This record gives sequence, C-alpha cells and structure tokens, in this order.
Amino acid sequence: MGDHKEQTLRVGAAVRRRRRALDLTLAVVAERSGLSVPFLSQVENDRARPSRSSLEKVADALRTTAVELLAAADPACSVDVVRADATELAPEPRVRSLVRGHHQMHASEFTGDHEAGREFQYRNDQLMYVADGAVEIEAEGRAYRLGRGDTLYLTGGVRHRWRATVPDTRVVVVAVAEHIEAVRDRPGR
Repeated sequence: MGDHKEQTLRVGAAVRRRRRALDLTLAVVAERSGLSVPFLSQVENDRARPSRSSLEKVADALRTTAVELLAAADPACSVDVVRADATELAPEPRVRSLVRGHHQMHASEFTGDHEAGREFQYRNDQLMYVADGAVEIEAEGRAYRLGRGDTLYLTGGVRHRWRATVPDTRVVVVAVAEHIEAVRDRPGR
C-alpha cells in the first residue's frame, strides 16, 4: 500500500498543475528552462521522465523546487515506507526522496555530487546530516567542512550552497516543507 515504486518518477500532473496555476504556457516554461516544448509536453503527459537536472530546470521555471514537484505528484500517506533500493531519477548523482506526499517535512538523500554552483534558500529551518563522505558548505560568507556523522543546522532564510569533497558522499537534508525555494545559480560558480 504505502510501498511505492515508480510513483516518484511521475511528476507530469504536478508540473501541469503548477504551470496552469501560474497561468503559463508550455512555450514560456520552455524559454525559462531551456528545455523544448515537445519534451515538456511529454513530461506533463508522463511519456518522458526528466533527469534530476531537467526536473530542477522545470522547477526553477515554475518558481518551485524539484522536491515540491515530487511531493505534489504523490498524495500523502499516514504511514509510508521508502525502500533503500527505490528507483532514482538519474544514475549519478542520485537523489532519493525519503518522505513522499504532502507533509510538513521534506527529507532527501543526496549521493555523489550535485550542481555545486546551485544556491539554496529555505524560508524555514533546515538540517543537513553527512551519512558518508565529506562536504563543504558555504553559508553567510563562511565555509564549513563536515565529515561523516556531522550535522549543520541552517535557520530559515540563510542562502547556502554545498558540494561533496569525497566520492560517493551521502548527505541527508531535512527541511520544513512549506516555501522551499531554489535561488538562481551565481555566474562563474
């Protein structure tokens, strides 16, 4: 029942709902994201599964996050098991949602590196836990190095970016679900 397999990959309806709520055409989303109209149409109709990078571009164009789109794609369950072998959006880097559906909290596991130039800002508080490997996090003009077992707590509103400094690093990010935003990439990063 709560043991879902492929549902996290089906974000088409969530993308369409968000686009329509913003009163945007596919052409506008394509222009903002750098993706083609035919591809976006296939995504909305669940005929194409976007990579993590493509999903983030779509989310940015829709002024939301990939996490929010994935959460909107899957209804909330009061009890839900997310298996460790759940299908990922892309082979490397891998991102696995640890909480699905509409809940007051989001948790994701990042394995490997991600777009290090991407800056994030959460309106609500966030916790990062390094399960394996090491990361470097930039926040409030300072760099923080974290290793296995270390955590970093960020108060809502703090812009930050992070990168893995060791191969196969695993980071768990937990944040309050409402109002999660990705901030534009900084040029040259």
